[in-house]
Amino acid sequence: MRVLVHGITGHMGQIVYSLVQSGYEGSTFAGGVSPDVETETAELFRSFNSCKAESDVVVDFSFHTGVKDLMDYCISMKLPVVVATTGHTAEEKAIIEKASRSIPVFYSANMSVGVAVLADIAKKAAAAFPDADIEIVETHHNRKVDVPSGTALLLANSIKEARPQAVYNIGRPENGKRTKEEIGIHSLRMGNYFGRHEIHISTGSETLTLVHEAHNRTLFAEGALKAAAFLIGKKSGLYNMKDLMS
Repeated sequence: MRVLVHGITGHMGQIVYSLVQSGYEGSTFAGGVSPDVETETAELFRSFNSCKAESDVVVDFSFHTGVKDLMDYCISMKLPVVVATTGHTAEEKAIIEKASRSIPVFYSANMSVGVAVLADIAKKAAAAFPDADIEIVETHHNRKVDVPSGTALLLANSIKEARPQAVYNIGRPENGKRTKEEIGIHSLRMGNYFGRHEIHISTGSETLTLVHEAHNRTLFAEGALKAAAFLIGKKSGLYNMKDLMS
């Protein structure tokens, strides 16, 4: 599996590169793309326009604004792509969805297998306690931009599958009694947390707390490469961690 890394100069791109160099999931390094590449070589390119790498799949850990160039390239080269970048706007998500009609696209707000398991458990717990109050608390480092985290929304969306009537109260900015339908989502930004997500499910007589904590960023790179291996040979479509886990 020859991997082209989009965002090769970034922190996550470098972790993916290191794993690929070690042969993780049977991968080999095809090349990397980033506007921060100092000197273009046979493997490193500043843009997709100059990219001459021969690859089987693209792993994207770049910045969300580059999604159009990424998708245009993958469509033109008929390459599957793992979009591990977060923070996409509605318009950018539409670009990803449109591309999935032509090529296999793996898109998830979180590439952790553990988070995928947590989302499944949270859905089952919400169904088991239909009248319980549910609150999600996510903690990340003080440099994270998007609020709430994409993972918190992923968890909330999974719970909403068991509670279609649920509405999200993000940050609870106003006074007032919580409604039965709401799922509270709270964001903490401090220190160097890689990512901690807590789901509190309370009936009043008992509370179930589900927690996932990332201890380093390697697990996201590992998940992305597992997703890349999963995509090889797949037909066009939009895939996520549920597909990988099934």
